[in-house]
Amino acid sequence: MPTPFVVSPYNQIVVINNHRCYVGDIRPDRNPEQASRGRDGEAQSAPGRPARKGRTMGQPVVHFEIIGTDPAKLRGYYGELFGWEFDTSGPVAAEVSEQGEYGFVEQRQTDGPGIPGGVGGGSGYGAHTVFYVGVPDVEAALRKAESLGGTRTMGPSRAPGTGLVVGHFTDPEGNLIGVAGPA
Repeated sequence: MPTPFVVSPYNQIVVINNHRCYVGDIRPDRNPEQASRGRDGEAQSAPGRPARKGRTMGQPVVHFEIIGTDPAKLRGYYGELFGWEFDTSGPVAAEVSEQGEYGFVEQRQTDGPGIPGGVGGGSGYGAHTVFYVGVPDVEAALRKAESLGGTRTMGPSRAPGTGLVVGHFTDPEGNLIGVAGPA
């Protein structure tokens, strides 16, 4: 049976129905500005990944979504186009998709690198694509986005039975961006 949701303490991994999502260091004693860096300020990798040299992304992209009014048709389209398979049994926030209509893209060991994603929506959900940046505090990230000229469009919102919180905002040019982190 899949693990519905786990936030592994201190190791930067969120698992939703066996889909691993890197969300940054969630230790309460860590400064959010240093969430992706070690205690010495050096770049820090997710467990099991080799340390990267050179520049690193501050807070990484951890998930993507493709939302529309006919999620089954979208899943069929992207399944045929890219060979994606989907798991629709996982919980999802009602603000993101109708329950049972959201399909997490299945990731297999042989697939190679990639970030987790999902396709969902339903009647009443406008078509859009969004990527999520892992943050230690969704509300704080939404407030900061607003203070820099962005507009909050959703959240924070929690998927039922999980410890994952998500939010959406548009940047000053109108691009939709998501943030995700622990509750």
